[in-house]
Parts: sequence; structure tokens; C-alpha cells
Amino acid sequence: MPRKLKAGKIKLKTHKATSKRFRASGSGVLLRTKGGKSHLRRRTSKRTKALFTEMVVVEGEKIIQNVNRLAPYLKKQG
Repeated sequence: MPRKLKAGKIKLKTHKATSKRFRASGSGVLLRTKGGKSHLRRRTSKRTKALFTEMVVVEGEKIIQNVNRLAPYLKKQG
């Protein structure tokens, strides 16, 4: 007996690495984390290490399109 097909859209899978690297702000702006936070930081000044915690606004239009394709359930762009 064949399975019944469900009506409606197909669920899309989220690319997990993308969802961990990017966030959407409350106004819908895409934010990214900074690299260089994991290891080899002993000689880095405390001020520089503190700057790694900030998130940066993503400005490239194509990057935003790629992130929306890979993580479709992030908050939608405004």
C-alpha cells in the first residue's frame, strides 16, 4: 500500500554550521560572529580578546542570499 503524500510545502533542512555562525537581529539585520576566538590567544591583549565577543553586521548582498538559502528558518530579512 503506497504512502499518502502530505499536502503543503516540503520542509527544508537547515545547514547547521550556518545557523551557528549567523543570527538575525530584532530588526531583521543579519549578524555574524568573529573568527579567531578559539585558540592561540595567549599573546593577544585583553582588549582585543574582548572585541571578539561583538557581532558584526553582514553587508554583502550575495552572502545574505546564501545564508537565507542555507538557513531558511532564521528570522526573515526586512
